[in-house]
Amino acid sequence: MSSTSSFSNSCLAVFSLTQREIVRFLRQRTRVVGALGQPVIFWILFGAGLYGSFQPPEWASADMTYQEYFFPGVAVMILLFTAIFSTISIIEDRREGFLQGVLVSPVPRSVIVFGKLLGGTVLAVGQAVIFLIFGFCLHGVGLAPEIHLDLTVLDWCQVLLFMCLLGMTLTALGYVIAWPMSSTQGFHAIMSVFLLPMWLLSGAIFPVGASGWLSWVMWLNPLTYGVACLRRLMYAGAISSNAVGLPTLGTSLIVTSLFGVVCLILATYFTARRSSLNTR
Repeated sequence: MSSTSSFSNSCLAVFSLTQREIVRFLRQRTRVVGALGQPVIFWILFGAGLYGSFQPPEWASADMTYQEYFFPGVAVMILLFTAIFSTISIIEDRREGFLQGVLVSPVPRSVIVFGKLLGGTVLAVGQAVIFLIFGFCLHGVGLAPEIHLDLTVLDWCQVLLFMCLLGMTLTALGYVIAWPMSSTQGFHAIMSVFLLPMWLLSGAIFPVGASGWLSWVMWLNPLTYGVACLRRLMYAGAISSNAVGLPTLGTSLIVTSLFGVVCLILATYFTARRSSLNTR
């Protein structure tokens, strides 16, 4: 009976923390507009500006436009920054005293971690899905070129499942970064010097090169494999399984999963560790 009660309390705690993240996001209207507005503007302007100079990589079809190439990269951008920004609430909750109250509750620390991560993942994936739908709408009114996606319902389910995996991974990364911080200014500094370059060097904006130090940095970037996996799932019929210059689907899934597990372990460890920050 006690184990059943403990499980119910854990589920209630996860649901409450997840709901709190969603409600907080929806009440901040400027955050809702900015979360989708900036990526859409990036996609339209970059696509228009680089339309004539873009050369499709070897693994892509010859008629691929830059907006079509950039499409999965913008979806990953939404996943990354929505997930990362959702973890800023950790710093705000600590400042307001809410986090201290949650930490002394009779639920395992892992439940607290999962509740925060699930809330950030729901927000990130939800906005990415809205962008994918919006992209097709823009194409319908002539503001975006044709996007060659010949996907079945099963293929779309695979895309959605992978976005959930990537969203959870990136939220866990943001959690690890935000937990030891005491100010949002420091979080924004880390975002500028680490997270933004991480996205820029993931193959989202330009393909991974065949040689040079920059290509090595991109191959060592775990987000490169997230972008590659989403690209392969979305353009499954146009990219061969052994395409040169693009990680395979299996490799991308393994690297993304391992990176997510590492971030999840670190997030749980930081939460379980006693810290003077949590008494302030």
